[in-house]
Amino acid sequence: MNELIEQLHAGAYACVIAGVAETRTFTGRGVSDLYRLLTQEPEFLRGALVADKVVGKGAAALMVLGGIAEVYTDLISTSAFELLRRYGPNVKVSYAKEVPFIWNRTRTGGCPVETLCGDVERPEEMLPLIARFLEGK
Repeated sequence: MNELIEQLHAGAYACVIAGVAETRTFTGRGVSDLYRLLTQEPEFLRGALVADKVVGKGAAALMVLGGIAEVYTDLISTSAFELLRRYGPNVKVSYAKEVPFIWNRTRTGGCPVETLCGDVERPEEMLPLIARFLEGK
């Protein structure tokens, strides 16, 4: 995991994921890369190690649904941490800082995906909300 964290920061990536056979870097905004992997290459996430800059509730839900084994993040929201503990009890979680919520990019309010998932309890119920958000519907 230390190597992934170093790669995350050295390359200024949004996310670095080590699957069973390979390690990939990602630069997409928000949860877009995790969503694409979950919906198009779910086998890549199963048992993966993830180093991510920011993990909000939506990202945590996608990680749980993908069956990751471990995640490190620089910044995690309390709701994301709680979701990982409750629905991903075997997921090892480490982070640099926990915050009450994730800000949006302009710091004028909460992250739109985390806000969208705010009152939803189960990760599988969040997936269609995230899908509609990413598809602009």
